Amino acid sequence: MSAPKTLVYSYPPLIAGILIKRYKRFLADIELESGEIVTAHCPNTGPMTGLYEPGLPVMLSQSDNPKRKLPYTWEMIQLANPKPIWVGVNTALPNRVVKVMLQDRLIAELADRYDTVKSEVRYGTDNKSRIDFLLTREDEAPIYLEVKNTTWTQGSLALFPDTETTRGQKHLRELAALLPGKKAVMLYFINRGDCDGFAPGDSKDGKYGDLFRARSPLGWRFCPVALR
Repeated sequence: MSAPKTLVYSYPPLIAGILIKRYKRFLADIELESGEIVTAHCPNTGPMTGLYEPGLPVMLSQSDNPKRKLPYTWEMIQLANPKPIWVGVNTALPNRVVKVMLQDRLIAELADRYDTVKSEVRYGTDNKSRIDFLLTREDEAPIYLEVKNTTWTQGSLALFPDTETTRGQKHLRELAALLPGKKAVMLYFINRGDCDGFAPGDSKDGKYGDLFRARSPLGWRFCPVALR
C-alpha cells in the first residue's frame, strides 16, 4: 500500500546522537555528534523490547522551555532489521498523530460517523478509566477509541504487547463492556514503517491475546501515515 499524499505530522528539528544507556526508565544518556554527552527524557515506560540497544543511532528533540529539567527528548532509534529503519520511541506521539487524523477525518471507516472529538474522557468501571478519544454525533452511537503504541516485531509482523500488561487487559475488557449500545475501537499505532501485519504478542502476554481474540471481530486494516 502506498504512503498517503498528505503529511500528517512533522517532527520538530531533530538532533542526532548515539545511545549510551537507558536507566531509571525515564532517563537516557546520549552522545551527540559534537562528542557532548547529554541526559535525555525517555518518554517510554515499557521494556522497549527489540529497541533498546546501546550504540545505535538515535534522534532527539530539544525544548526551549526553561522550566524543563531535561531539555532533550529521545524521539527515535535506528535499527538494522535487516535494512536501517527508524522506530519511534516516544509513546506520546501516537495520540498526537491520531488526534490530527481524527480532526482531519483521515480514518475512512470513522470519517462520517462523528462531529466532535474529545480526549481523555472518563469511562469504564466506576468511571475510573480514561479513553484516549470519544467521537460523537447526534444520530450515531458514540465511538470510544483507544490507541496503543506498537514497536515490537517478529519479521514484518507487528506485535502488541511486548510485556505483560494488566492495564492493557483492562482496556480490552472495558471496551468490550461498552457493547452493544456504544462502539469500541482499539487502534494499534505501528510506530515504524517495515510491517505488513499485526498480531497480539502472545509470548509476552497470553491473557491479552485471549482477550483480543475473544473481543475482536478479527477485522483490521493498515492505514499508512506520513511523518517527517
